[in-house]
Amino acid sequence: MTFNSPAEKQQYVNKIFIRIAHRYDLMNRVMTAGQDRRWRKLLIQQAQLPPQGKLLDIATGTGDVAFEALRQHPDLNQVVGADFTLPMMHVGQQRWQKIYGDDNSIAVNWSGADTLHLPFPADTFDAVVSGFLMRNVTSVAQAMAEQRRVCKTGGRVLVLDVPRPADNLWGALFRLYFHRVVPVLGGLISGQPDAYAYLPASADAFLRPRELKAEMEQIGLQAVSYTMLMFHTVALHVGIK
Repeated sequence: MTFNSPAEKQQYVNKIFIRIAHRYDLMNRVMTAGQDRRWRKLLIQQAQLPPQGKLLDIATGTGDVAFEALRQHPDLNQVVGADFTLPMMHVGQQRWQKIYGDDNSIAVNWSGADTLHLPFPADTFDAVVSGFLMRNVTSVAQAMAEQRRVCKTGGRVLVLDVPRPADNLWGALFRLYFHRVVPVLGGLISGQPDAYAYLPASADAFLRPRELKAEMEQIGLQAVSYTMLMFHTVALHVGIK
């Protein structure tokens, strides 16, 4: 899938996630056989948040990562869930209301924001995390630079995403599943098969894990490492500012 300009891709991605917002969480559970919950737990564990720390979950969507952060660290001083697709966050807000009601002692601060131009001061957060964002951005380097900018010195920037499949048997099997099965499931669950045809296409156009590691190092992150999950089909990258 190709786009004529960065703006065209951004608009397309925004429309895609608006259309699937109402079934996004259910489809994630089905598509990953529930493994996405385990990945988010690991993401927050590797963020190594300090007591009273501050977290930015960029491309928060319906808030799963932000919610997991508060489950693991209810003493956090601030958790910001930011996204440029507002209907996704509206679903997250409704989920939060059902779980916690009017309890304001623990909360996610929701923010409409684009990862290429984050509306936060430098050195604000102890960790900046994203789940399944980077395949969708128009500039990986700019997105990573912005995430590094708003992270405190010594803090962590973490990226959970689906990399370009490897050129081996597992990669071939994953492509078969992602390109043939996922759009059918997506169509049945969300009524938007074309949206779930975009997702595997975005992985095919994305970086390999070692390439994303190099991008993170290029913008100044230190000690960058990554962990491969689910038969090497999902990668969790961690870098330190």
